[in-house]
Amino acid sequence: MKKLLMITGLCAITALSGCTKNGHNDIYEESGNTINVNNKQHELYNEGAGRGIRNKTTSYGYVRHQKSPIMNDKSANTHYAGLDREQVANIISKYSANIPNVNDVATLVTDQEVLIAYDTDSKKRNLTADQVKKTALSVVPRYYHVYVSDNTKLMRDVENLANVDSTSRHARTTVNSVIKQMLKSPQGSRVNASEDENGRTQEDFNYKNMPNSHNKNINKSKNTNQNSRMSQ
Repeated sequence: MKKLLMITGLCAITALSGCTKNGHNDIYEESGNTINVNNKQHELYNEGAGRGIRNKTTSYGYVRHQKSPIMNDKSANTHYAGLDREQVANIISKYSANIPNVNDVATLVTDQEVLIAYDTDSKKRNLTADQVKKTALSVVPRYYHVYVSDNTKLMRDVENLANVDSTSRHARTTVNSVIKQMLKSPQGSRVNASEDENGRTQEDFNYKNMPNSHNKNINKSKNTNQNSRMSQ
C-alpha cells in the first residue's frame, strides 16, 4: 500500500513539473529578444539545422524582434552573422531561373554583395537584368549590393569565386575584378533616386574598395550633380 502511495505521489509531482515547464514556454518560442510564433525555418539562417529545407509549414511566417533595453547595446548588429550564404544563393538562383527567358543562373553571395551571371535569350536585356536584380534584392538584407550580367562567360568566373577563401588578402580584389566585368552588362533601372542600379549610394563610392561603374546612367548622374554644385 505504501509503495502504491509513493508511486502515485511521484507521478503527481512529475505531472506538475511538466505543466510548469510548459507554462514557461507559453505559445511562443523565445530566443533572446526574438519571439518566434511559427516553426523555425532554416532556409536563410544557420540555427543548428542542416542545410536542407525542412519542416515546411502551412502557416504564415511571423517574428517580432525588440531592441535591447540596455543602453548602447549593439547586439542587434550581429543578427546577420549567421546568414547561410549558400542557401541564399540557392534561393536566388531558383527564383531567377523562373523568370521568363532566363535559362541558367549562377549566383555568388558574399558578406556585402550578390553576383549573378545568367544565360538568357531575351531581346530586352535591360528589363531581364532588372528582373533578376530585383529578385535578388527581395531575398538579401537591404544593405547588400547586387550585380548582374547576361555574359555567359562570366558564369565560370562566378563559380570560381566560390572556391576563394573569403578571409584571404586578395579575396576582395578578386571579387571586385569580376564585378567590374559584370558592370559592362545592363544592370536594369536605378533602385531609387539616391541609389544607383546596383543599390549603391554616393557614400559607397567613397570607399576605396568600391569597384567603378561603367554604367552611363550613373556617370550621367554624377556629372549632373557636379555641374549643379559648380553653378552654385
